[in-house]
Amino acid sequence: MSIQQTLLQEIDESKRALDGPIDDTIYRREHSKRIELINWVLENIKKPDIQICDLIESKMNEIIDKIYQMDSAIEADPLDSELRILDWILYQVCSNEVKNFEGL
Repeated sequence: MSIQQTLLQEIDESKRALDGPIDDTIYRREHSKRIELINWVLENIKKPDIQICDLIESKMNEIIDKIYQMDSAIEADPLDSELRILDWILYQVCSNEVKNFEGL
């Protein structure tokens, strides 16, 4: 399965979860953010002049900087969730690049 297929499958699963019963608004927020971030990656992965792994890492570093500037763990929680989602996306998208580099 290609990375695009994996990410599109993840979007479908998150959409199904959003369409399900309203149990937990935090969990629903994470699914919405997951869909948003995956779509962002899918848009940028098509652009040949963009190094997608570097772009994802840059976005992660921006989030980390924002978290460090916050006074409250509760306030930082949504950003922490976003960071975890991006970490998963980074692994999915860039693990093949690491394997290809190691094979050289």
